Amino acid sequence: MLHVALVRRLYRALSPKGIYEYVIARTKYVDAVFNQALAEQFDQILIFGAGFDTRGLRFKDEARKTRIFELDAPLTQQAKLRQYQDRHMDVPPNLVFIAIDFDRESVSFKLNECGFGKARRSLFVLEGLLMYLQPESVDATFRTIQDYAAPQSWVIFDYVYASVLRNENLYYGESQVLASVSRADEQWHFGIERGKVEQFLSTYGLKLRDHKDARELERAYFTTPSGRIVGRVNGAHCLVTAEKR
Repeated sequence: MLHVALVRRLYRALSPKGIYEYVIARTKYVDAVFNQALAEQFDQILIFGAGFDTRGLRFKDEARKTRIFELDAPLTQQAKLRQYQDRHMDVPPNLVFIAIDFDRESVSFKLNECGFGKARRSLFVLEGLLMYLQPESVDATFRTIQDYAAPQSWVIFDYVYASVLRNENLYYGESQVLASVSRADEQWHFGIERGKVEQFLSTYGLKLRDHKDARELERAYFTTPSGRIVGRVNGAHCLVTAEKR
């Protein structure tokens, strides 16, 4: 336990301000929505750019009546499956892996090929993804969701404020997180203006169910019973759950 505590402190010290807390809050938030969808027996869940997301295994008992699809690049997906194999972790039969070359292959074709159905109540998860996409790719992704989602389907995603991309430095930890992204030879391309998320959603036939900014995440996940905030969340990010009209 001491070793784990030391690793946590080191990660927090080396990360941009509030990112350690944000990742914890985001995981807990997405887990809660994911579990709610399973409790309501959604037909299917699609995780875009799944990476090393383990919800398909962590919640396999709750997910017996829901098909879970993971969409990702072949190399990432193969590395993940090797880890499962090396650790003797059994993949449940309702967990479907879809390998896709996003630059060359159609998402719709891949979904149809793997049995992801249209007009079924679905949860679409886009975690830690949108800010790295070009605006036209974000639009194409949400058009695909609009095409496949039945009414009362949900979409969960996080985003950064558009002002962050303009280096306005308005939020806690903003400059540090931008520098961190740059050091990783990556770049953020997409953001939503503050207060404009409902306008963005309406373009794709979606309505807002829930929105959490940094302050709200702090209150939800880092507040003691006495009301003391024990962790500050990076202010550049927000979390959204939306519903198909």
